[in-house]
Amino acid sequence: MLKKILIANRGEIALRVIRACRELGIETLAVYSEADEQSIHCQVADDAICIGPAASSESYLKADRILSAAELANVDAIHPGYGFLSENADFAEQCESCNIKFIGPSSNTIRIMGDKALARETVKAAKVPTVPGSAGAIQDDKEALKLAKEIGFPVIIKAVSGGGGRGMRVAHNAVAFQREFESARNEAEKAFGDASVYVEKFIQDPRHIEFQILADEHGKIVHLGERDCSVQRRHQKVIEEAPSPFLSSDLRRKMGRAAVKAAEAANYQNAGTIEFLVDKNGDFYFIEMNTRIQVEHPVTEIVTGIDLIKKQIQIASGEPLGIEQKQVRISGKHAIECRICAEDPSRNFAPSPGEIKLYFPPGGPGVRVDSHVYSGYPVPPHYDSMIGKLITYGETREEAIVHMNRALKEYLIRGINTNIPFLQAIVSDPVFRQGQTTTRYVEEFLARTPRYLLSPTQPDKV
Repeated sequence: MLKKILIANRGEIALRVIRACRELGIETLAVYSEADEQSIHCQVADDAICIGPAASSESYLKADRILSAAELANVDAIHPGYGFLSENADFAEQCESCNIKFIGPSSNTIRIMGDKALARETVKAAKVPTVPGSAGAIQDDKEALKLAKEIGFPVIIKAVSGGGGRGMRVAHNAVAFQREFESARNEAEKAFGDASVYVEKFIQDPRHIEFQILADEHGKIVHLGERDCSVQRRHQKVIEEAPSPFLSSDLRRKMGRAAVKAAEAANYQNAGTIEFLVDKNGDFYFIEMNTRIQVEHPVTEIVTGIDLIKKQIQIASGEPLGIEQKQVRISGKHAIECRICAEDPSRNFAPSPGEIKLYFPPGGPGVRVDSHVYSGYPVPPHYDSMIGKLITYGETREEAIVHMNRALKEYLIRGINTNIPFLQAIVSDPVFRQGQTTTRYVEEFLARTPRYLLSPTQPDKV
């Protein structure tokens, strides 16, 4: 077993990893920016080292500073969490060259699956369904337009190195194509330093469903079922749940087998996620693989009873997975996760940093809260606005929704604005409650919902 792990992240995921390490008897080293000196993960880790100023480009994205801290504290592994350097193949390769275990797949696998065009061709060769599109990156706009006409409009243009919805544009006809093609390339260059894009068929009103993968270093790969992530705004997930209310048992088996085949094709090790689009007919298509732990991993933990962070660490320690596919059982529970963010839904989700005057998380039956904030905590303006995750569960989806509705009303955060009113409105919406959401759901929901209903209620009241 690993003896000491550096957590190369911040916030709730850093705290989550520390908790798993503590239960496994592993020492932890937290790294933090100057803006995060008061963060809980720095207080509960065994050691903590400041790695730079507030800007992530000068701290959490500085591989050399993180590796220097690792060598100084004599750690034998680094857990990257999600975001920041978690899917950076160069960082994983640097860890490998320093003989520090990177808790995730190999740098080569990250490189293959991080290139969306190459990932697509890799899984396609393994006979995993993919969306019709270009064989790889496509540079020439005339060639791209010719391909788009062959595929048939609408098409989507995606950054090869993209993520979080950046470098992504939809063209509904040939007239709009060149404009959207250039926009996608320009945004990709600014966001990722790589203007490469590819073109594929745009699947209208799909569901976004992903499968959790675990793979050990001895060739064993299993999936832990799916998560439905269709409730998303601007390609950013808002609410996730497991299992999906849409999948039949037969479709679940087919998609699960395809997910395992995709992981096998990438020679995958550790935890990862295979993401699919599923159309109204139940046809599914691979879109990408996330080579890290996901924000929404708790819903899978609840319905399977498997601690994914502990499994990541045990796999990285060389232990066999110890799970056969036939042993993976959805427990009969249904779990839903809402991302709690410091933002104002009534002002186009503008960020809302500042000091939290009062923090009281919900509890009771069927409720889990993963968060690093507390009363008096200063939410910094430098990072993602998510300040916690509210997970509820029950024997049925209806019971999980009832718990979520109650828990959101109970969740008290004063001093800043949050998206809790927005989440409350969604959880009460008949379309959501009937399980009929697609990736266009939030856009349609906002179009028919008065903004005043999404306004925070007396955010400064204590």
